[in-house]
Amino acid sequence: MKSKVRVRFAPSPTGALHIGGVRTALYNYLFAKKLGGSFILRIEDTDQNRFVPGAEEYIMQSLQWLGLSLDEGIAEGGDFGPYRQSDRKEMYAQFAEQLVREGKAYYAFDTTQELESLRKKFESEGKTFKYDASTRLELNNSLTKPKEFTEAQVQSGNYVVRILLPADEKIIFQDLIRGEVVYNTNDMDDKVMLKGNDQMPTYHLANVVDDYHMKISHVIRGEEWLPSTPLHVILYNYLGWKNQMPAFAHLPLILKPDGKGKLSKRDGAAFGIPVFPMEFTDVTKANEKVLGFKEWGFEPKAVLNFLALLGWHPSNDQEIFSLTDLIESFDISKVSKSGARFDFDKAKWFNQQYIQQMSNSDLVNALKPFVVEKFQVDPRLDMSKIAELMRDRLIFAKDILSSAYLFEKPDYSQILQLELSDFNKKVILHWGDQKINHINALLQKLENIDFVEIEIKLAIEDFCKENQLKLGEFFPILRFALSATLKGPNLFPLMEILGKESFTDRLKLFIIFCNNEYSKNNISN
Repeated sequence: MKSKVRVRFAPSPTGALHIGGVRTALYNYLFAKKLGGSFILRIEDTDQNRFVPGAEEYIMQSLQWLGLSLDEGIAEGGDFGPYRQSDRKEMYAQFAEQLVREGKAYYAFDTTQELESLRKKFESEGKTFKYDASTRLELNNSLTKPKEFTEAQVQSGNYVVRILLPADEKIIFQDLIRGEVVYNTNDMDDKVMLKGNDQMPTYHLANVVDDYHMKISHVIRGEEWLPSTPLHVILYNYLGWKNQMPAFAHLPLILKPDGKGKLSKRDGAAFGIPVFPMEFTDVTKANEKVLGFKEWGFEPKAVLNFLALLGWHPSNDQEIFSLTDLIESFDISKVSKSGARFDFDKAKWFNQQYIQQMSNSDLVNALKPFVVEKFQVDPRLDMSKIAELMRDRLIFAKDILSSAYLFEKPDYSQILQLELSDFNKKVILHWGDQKINHINALLQKLENIDFVEIEIKLAIEDFCKENQLKLGEFFPILRFALSATLKGPNLFPLMEILGKESFTDRLKLFIIFCNNEYSKNNISN
C-alpha cells in the first residue's frame, strides 16, 4: 500500500521568517493538500546559539495570518511529536552512538583553535582544508588516539561525533525538480553529527532522524540545502533506512529585485521592500523592528498568489488564483530550476487585483480601520458607496487615506502649494475671480434637485450648456473646489456620496478662498 504523503516545513527560530521560507511553506502546503497529505510544522532549534526569543511564535503567527493551516505542530499536536527538536534531544545521541559502533562515524577532539590554525595553514599554501579521508588520520580523533584517551575525552564531554565518509564514491539521487543529481564524496567533508558537551545534534543528524521518525515522504526545501542532500542520503544508508528515504525537491532561489543574487533579509532595507510576512521585533538587536507584507497593507491571499508564481509556472497563462485554485493546479514538476526575480511592482499588482475582486462588504471592513483612526467620519457618509467608488484606485486598503477629501473639508491653500503647477494655480485663481458668479448660480440650480448621481449629472451639463461653459474647463474647477486636487474618481458619484450639504459648504469655502487669493495676488480681470 502506498504511504501517505507527509511533508514538513522546518524553519529555525533565528529571527524573522524570510519570504523565501514562506514560499517553501506554501509549496509544501500545496503539494500535501493536492495529494490528500499532511502539512507539518517542525521547529529546528538545535543551534541554541542563534536562537532568538519570540521567533518561534512569530513563525506560527505568520502561517496563521497567511491561512496555511497546519495538520501537526507544536500547538496542534499529533502522533509524531514532539515537534520542537530541542524537546527530542534525548533520542539523537543513540543514533550518533550507533554510527560510531558500526564504524560509520568517529569521535573527534580537535579544538576550535587547532582547526582554525589548520585552515590558515592550508590557505597559505593555496589549498582549502577539509576534515575528510585525506586528513582525518593526521588529526585528533578516535581513529588516531588510544582507546583510553578516547574514553576519557568522551566521558568528559570534550568531543564531537563526525560522520566517516567513504573516499571517491559517487552519491546519486533523484530530485523532483532537477532530475538526477550526482555528487562525489571527495568534494564533501566529515560533518559533525553531535556535540558532546551539550548532546545536541547538528542539523544534519537531527534532520534525517526526525524525517524518518515522522514518516516524512517528501522533503521540499530551498536550493541552499542541495549540497547537504548527499550527506543525508549517506545517513539514510548508514542508519539502515534506505527504503524509507523521502523524495527530495529543491526549490530555486528568490532573487533580488534587480536579479543580482539571492534576496536576503537585509535587502528589505536596501530596496525599500518587505521581505518578511509580518512585523518582527528582534530583542537580540536592541529591539530592532522590521515591517512585513501585512504592515505594508497586503492581503494575505495576494501574498500567497504572488509567492506561488515565484518559481512555479502553471500550465496556462492564469495569474489570479485562490488558495483552492492553487491546490488544484500546483504541480511540483512545473517548478523552475532557475531563480525567480522578486518583482515588487508585480506583488502590488496582485494586491490591487484582490482588492478589486473583494465583495463590497469585505472592502468596507478593510477600509474602516484606517478611516476611523484618521478621520472624524460623518455618520451620513455611505462607506459602501465610497468603497465601490474607490476600489479601482486602491493598491492597498490604507491608500484610502490619500483621499482625505472624502471625509473632511479640503485645505485649498496647502494642496495648492504642493500639487498644482504655477500655470494651474493662475488658471484657477483667474477663473475664480472672473466667473465666481457661476459657482453661486450652480448652487442655486442644484438646490432643489434630488441629489443623486444621474440628477446631478443632468443638472450640471444643462447648467454648462446654458452658460456656454466648456465641460473640460469647468469640471477641473469643480473637482478642485470639492477635493483640493485635480485627480480623483468620477465626479458625479463623488458629489452624491458627499451629499448636498457638504457639497454646498465646500463650494462656498472655495468662493471665499478664491476671493482671498484674488485680493492677495492682485489678479486683474
